[in-house]
Amino acid sequence: MSQITLSLYNQNNEIVKTNTDEYDTYLGFKRAYAWGDYFQVDVDHAPCYIVAQLDPGLSPALIYLTEPTWKYRIFFDLQREWPYSKGVFSNRFSYAKVRFANPEEIKMHQNLAVNSHDQHHDSAAFPHAWANAETENLSVFWAKNAIDGYLENHGHGNFPFQSWGIAGRDDAELIIKFGRHVKLDGVGIVLRADYPHDTYWKEATLKFSNGQEEKVHLENTDQRQKFSFKPVVTESLTFTNLIKDSESDAFPALTEIEAYGFNITTNENNK
Repeated sequence: MSQITLSLYNQNNEIVKTNTDEYDTYLGFKRAYAWGDYFQVDVDHAPCYIVAQLDPGLSPALIYLTEPTWKYRIFFDLQREWPYSKGVFSNRFSYAKVRFANPEEIKMHQNLAVNSHDQHHDSAAFPHAWANAETENLSVFWAKNAIDGYLENHGHGNFPFQSWGIAGRDDAELIIKFGRHVKLDGVGIVLRADYPHDTYWKEATLKFSNGQEEKVHLENTDQRQKFSFKPVVTESLTFTNLIKDSESDAFPALTEIEAYGFNITTNENNK
């Protein structure tokens, strides 16, 4: 019999509230979050897929856990700009819920990169985005913004215009780690289009963990650009070798990257 537990801990690692069930569980609050608070999800078996929504202002996320315990630290707005909608983690009254994912949610063809609950640090929850460059280490330019599910790209900074900013580096790259083998057959790329502040990349390379590479040619557009390729089994997707439009001194940036495909079982890894 499966078991999933959702708990809120304070900065002293003491349980504030907890709830357990065989399939889904939740917590409701009449208190504001305090500095150092964090959620902890415990499952009786890992790896496994869960669906989490730790604030009503966040979209539910299909998450792959590689460990039986996942910690999610409450995010506080300590910078001038905020990558979440107003009220996320700041309301006095709130609600959080988690459950095991259903088989049909796991097996369907979908965007395997999206994760509204990704954290800046690696937490054994996937997908997870990491980059070697993030503009001024500001949260509105962190790599995780490129997989949060929001596509609005006609601005930069505060929600809903958060993006991955590259700090002006020519060698900038973003890596999406899936935590398991997946089978990808396409990507969607939404470039930030806050013109004239922004410019675009004319070309980029998609690298996979098996060594395969796909070069994509991008256009100067505010629309999602989709690219298909022969299915590839991989544990990661790297967005790299970014070639900027040479005629512009403005800032290229990424609003969202999507990775289309299927979750696969272990015995499919070599197919």
